Amino acid sequence: MGEKVVAGAFDLSDRQKYRRKLHQCLEGLERLLAERRFDRPRNLMGMEIELNLAGADGMPKMMNGEVLPRIASRDFQTELGMFNLEVNIVPHHLDGRVFDQLAEELRTGLGYAHRKAGEVDAGIMMIGILPTLGRQDLVAANLSDVDRYALLNDQMVAARGEDFSLDIQGVERLVSTSSSITPEAACTSVQLHLQVTPARFAAVWNAAQAVAGIQIALGANSPFLLGRELWRESRPPLFQQATDTRPPELQNQGVRPRTWFGERWVGSAYELFAENLRYFPPLLPICDKEDPLRVLDDGGVPRLQELVLHNGTVYRWNRPVYGLADGVPHLRVENRVLPAGPTVTDVIANAALYYGLVRALAEESRPVWTRLPFAAAAENFDTACRHGIDAELIWPRPGRSGGLTRVPAVKLVRDELLPLAAAGLDAWNIEPADRDRYLGVIEERCRRRVNGASWQVDTYHRAREAGLDRHAALAATTRRYAELMHSGESVHNWPTGVPAL
Repeated sequence: MGEKVVAGAFDLSDRQKYRRKLHQCLEGLERLLAERRFDRPRNLMGMEIELNLAGADGMPKMMNGEVLPRIASRDFQTELGMFNLEVNIVPHHLDGRVFDQLAEELRTGLGYAHRKAGEVDAGIMMIGILPTLGRQDLVAANLSDVDRYALLNDQMVAARGEDFSLDIQGVERLVSTSSSITPEAACTSVQLHLQVTPARFAAVWNAAQAVAGIQIALGANSPFLLGRELWRESRPPLFQQATDTRPPELQNQGVRPRTWFGERWVGSAYELFAENLRYFPPLLPICDKEDPLRVLDDGGVPRLQELVLHNGTVYRWNRPVYGLADGVPHLRVENRVLPAGPTVTDVIANAALYYGLVRALAEESRPVWTRLPFAAAAENFDTACRHGIDAELIWPRPGRSGGLTRVPAVKLVRDELLPLAAAGLDAWNIEPADRDRYLGVIEERCRRRVNGASWQVDTYHRAREAGLDRHAALAATTRRYAELMHSGESVHNWPTGVPAL
């Protein structure tokens, strides 16, 4: 969805032509895979972080159109809502002191962006959902002024044929409707990319799916939405409902949502792209002039633009990505599970855990996905979203006896998964100092049972107990979060509560 898209109307022939092009692209992908045309292993990773703009009062600022020109960097770009930005980190080799390098680049870039935003009385916040967002903020008028967002909104609204419904039952219940997809903009995430060879894709994707619940349990940072305390990580139910083009009747028939965890382990990247065509109608039937099969016949490498665009409108939590670099095709696993924040150190620690685990699990002689039913992985994801760091997850018993057990996420991570992640980072040739520093952050989070979501909830309730009403307590929590986020100290060390109430 980062491609330039020009808004316009579509007719029936556009959709028929686009569907034909999609199948040509899929055939082209199949040929590229069969001919082994993909890039050699390069151990490349990348990162994107979605951000919020908020004022000194903790309230959202609809100002990305003013802030971005001041930042004036290609690393920063628009996101769906006017209160959003996104920062993209250039690809890095996964080795050596890469995590410290990433941390330094992020601190420098975000610090600069925060100072430039300050020139118009705004600031940068890394948080899964800004607690002070109100219904008046999540309206179509606050979509970023970019053609592709307006077009996507129009097509999703037309596909649904009625208002989008939000109904999330957590600690409290939120029921709301929206005439646009703007509530999706409340969800700000970290996306972790890993370039893989076709032969390794399935193992890495399956490993990423297996650990998605663990990522959420340890990294949850989105407990509030529209003034209500919901799930510890409320982004997934919000994102699914805010992008759900199915009216209730299609939901009742079991039609798959465009935002989904999936339903099975896979054997190849091709299977996921083929599923996208089989299950999901095109939303943006914009055809490129390229004939992918002719390009292949002539010895070239096609861009597969229609396949790439369609893939960008199917919101898997672990998404397959096809790309070209210097004319050579490659595949990536894009991990979209984690919320943004709380601090740069926390973001890098989450990344270290992820990259270590997927490397170790993908290379096990008895892979976890041969011992863990896919339905259990999906249940873990849901459980972790609901309960965060207090979640109990289903996992294969250690040893040869087999079977499954339910274990607290913090115990599973400390006893079994942190050693695995350390071994995975060793396999990437990560420097021991980097490995120990960032996995140590995860260990301390587990020991203290504190992450971004638990800190927000505890601080909010202390503010309520001190006499603040709901709105004031959320604003005070947001302001304190921003203060501590910019201090850089990892969230497990943050003092709970709002000073001087």
